[in-house]
Amino acid sequence: MFTSIVGNVLGSKCYLRLEDLQIPIAHVKTFRGPPHGIQVERDKLNKYGRPLLGCTIKPKLGLSAKNYGRAVYECLRGGLDFTKDDENVNSQPFMGWRDRFLFFAKAIT
Repeated sequence: MFTSIVGNVLGSKCYLRLEDLQIPIAHVKTFRGPPHGIQVERDKLNKYGRPLLGCTIKPKLGLSAKNYGRAVYECLRGGLDFTKDDENVNSQPFMGWRDRFLFFAKAIT
């Protein structure tokens, strides 16, 4: 949530400053934290003794599902450990979630 607020609202406005952010207690109580820690991620990736390196696929809007899959492939081929969707990417008419998933799956196999 914080990334969406700061990145999308303040990200390109050098003259704005976030001075206060209040999140309702009822909302905070719904967040239980991550289900596991970094060790589980390292075990899944079989990567130890160094920082994990990843990126967010950009641009977040405008890529076709096929081009998104190609970007994932190139990132992983180039040595990244993981990629992730931008927070605001969901199922767009030009890049549906299912299509994006299928091209992503092809990229990692």
